[in-house]
Amino acid sequence: MVVRGRKSVKTDDRTRPALANEKFALPLDTVPMEAKIAEVLPEADGSWQYEPKWDGFRCLAFKAGDVVELRAKSGKPLGRYFPEVVALLRDIGVARFVIDGELAIELDGRLAFDALQMRLHPAESRIRKLAAETPARLILFDMLVAPDGRSLIEQPLEKRRQVLETFMKDAAVPKKLLLSPCTRDRSKAETWLGTAGHGETDGVVAKRLMAPYTPGARTMIKVKRLRTADCVVGGFRYESRSREVGSLLLGLYDKGGNLNHVGFTATITDEERPALTRRLDALREPPGFTGKAPGGPSRWSTERTGEWEPLRPELVVEVRYDHVTGDRFRHGTKLMRWRPDKEPRQCTFAQIEAPIADVRV
Repeated sequence: MVVRGRKSVKTDDRTRPALANEKFALPLDTVPMEAKIAEVLPEADGSWQYEPKWDGFRCLAFKAGDVVELRAKSGKPLGRYFPEVVALLRDIGVARFVIDGELAIELDGRLAFDALQMRLHPAESRIRKLAAETPARLILFDMLVAPDGRSLIEQPLEKRRQVLETFMKDAAVPKKLLLSPCTRDRSKAETWLGTAGHGETDGVVAKRLMAPYTPGARTMIKVKRLRTADCVVGGFRYESRSREVGSLLLGLYDKGGNLNHVGFTATITDEERPALTRRLDALREPPGFTGKAPGGPSRWSTERTGEWEPLRPELVVEVRYDHVTGDRFRHGTKLMRWRPDKEPRQCTFAQIEAPIADVRV
């Protein structure tokens, strides 16, 4: 039985390398099992387990004695950025395990991907401050090494899930260490998929019940719900070292009537680029965005320059997006079509507001 320890635990965010007498049951360079993208969920023929695809950092957690290691999907150590999670796992009265899950942080009642990114900071003092103010949680969905030291890699998912559920009966800590829900009901998974893409989850993962854990192999299936929105073109950026348009800057109106920058689209063909550039040049006029405006280069903009050209808010485009974080598109969007029939003021945030989700941890 798993018993939570009562001893005082150091919250040192430096995940020490394993000592000679504290060997992990699996190599630290073990990589997580991955998924290939599909447009629809596999049919419910009794051989699939469906799980929410959480919007966080994938994490393998290793424990050997008093040593805990957190590893990202890339293999890089994560422990120093999440000292509270290291301390939590160290405090569990089990000497050895390897678990697979997702790191997440809740802000204002919702999981916030941006809060995770803020943790990847070089200053230890900053990390400790954030760990205290916005503690992370680890959402578990698989177990690679059982508490008794047995490797479960070759065991089917159905068996691994049983061991994980038994482990979590005593190890679970509300809002800190949680068990991800799962279902074999495809209609339930479709419901989860319908509410994905707004900060809690970004899709659904399907796993074969009788399949072993295959590190690094794309043997799972993930499905994301793609949506469309009508956006105002509030500005554009030229291509690097060119005077032709490289990307369109997208905006939506808030309740106060301000046009806020929400993302970009760069799916412009070379054939249409010259004529589109001339069309946009004729509409250049500040301020472009009257609310939140584009900043410099970021993970949302691939251009090397942060300079952008403001436009009169007259053009509307329909774009396809896969995820919303906060009040903007997480990734670049795909330009679907121009909407000359659409009034710019009709392009509001109501289009991308999160539906009520029924999956919580």
